[in-house]
Amino acid sequence: MRRFGRTLVTAALAVTLVGGTAGWASGDSQTAVTGPPPGTDAWRADTVSGRSLPDPATTAPREVAAFFAGLDDAARHRLLRSHPLVVGNLEGAPLPLRYEANRIAVAATGEARYASLAAPGRQILAFDPRGRGQVVEVFGDLERAEHVSVIVPGSDNDAAGYDTRRKPATGPAGMARSLREATGAESGTGSGSGSGGSLAVVAWIGYTTPVGVGLDAADGRLARAGAARLARFTAGLDAVGAPDPVLFCHSYGSVVCGLAARHTDAADIVAFGSPGMRAATAAALRTGARVWAARGPSDWIADVPNVEFAGIGHGVDPTSAAFGARRVPAADVEGHTGYFVPGTQSLAAFATIAKGAAR
Repeated sequence: MRRFGRTLVTAALAVTLVGGTAGWASGDSQTAVTGPPPGTDAWRADTVSGRSLPDPATTAPREVAAFFAGLDDAARHRLLRSHPLVVGNLEGAPLPLRYEANRIAVAATGEARYASLAAPGRQILAFDPRGRGQVVEVFGDLERAEHVSVIVPGSDNDAAGYDTRRKPATGPAGMARSLREATGAESGTGSGSGSGGSLAVVAWIGYTTPVGVGLDAADGRLARAGAARLARFTAGLDAVGAPDPVLFCHSYGSVVCGLAARHTDAADIVAFGSPGMRAATAAALRTGARVWAARGPSDWIADVPNVEFAGIGHGVDPTSAAFGARRVPAADVEGHTGYFVPGTQSLAAFATIAKGAAR
């Protein structure tokens, strides 16, 4: 009975902290963007050579890949021009086709906040303007990469603010660039198995993230919706022949990764700055991936109670001995977003994991 009482007290404390009573930012409640992209009804009504098009909501990415493999170039580009938002977000579709489709889709919004995403040379793998917007960008050659890493970010990330100026090596794009540079991929050094030169990194804002540190960040509703999308995204990588990815999961993004873990074919899952992964142990994630965890000494996430009660809180601290993850050194990390800063122990370890060279 005493143990139950302590649990109630701790859960109440979590609600108080996350709700903003302790001076934290109270976020606005968000509606998760789910389901297939805009334009799906027109896509379903269309055909090519008398054949129905694969349903974006129900067709497995491998079947999508097989469908496009059976089309000639003219048919592929006809679909791209007619349905850019669908093709651009269709897991299993050819990567170059998706990049081209998303350039068209971004330009078609006519919105200045998205204009930079259509700049020449950018590889936008997914773009959805609904809500605050979602965007996925590739850094490197995903078609030929021997190693793939995916950055899964936490709160306050969306397509509208994706290109907002940030401190170096922070934010999904900054983390992706820093990781590639740390492996030697950015400068093109290295070749062959285990080299940084064959690494592609994906900045994945493929779900609706919480805004601020309010109740959305304390419960699992948005994470559950994001987990389903992350699982489908990794299935899409597999369908186009990409290697099993390393998932780098920051803050609330680690909750998404925890819920998605058993549904992905990730080689490694790295949680950093994590409030918990909605699992009591690494084994409870039910994944074949190696699970890693890092937390810097000044990261405010340490002040979040590691409880889960009545849907509030995300459970055990992944850096605790009880959780059983492999520890990533992070003694020199500053704050909540400093894990990819050049020269840190964490970035060096992340680069080793990304290259498949970690023991």
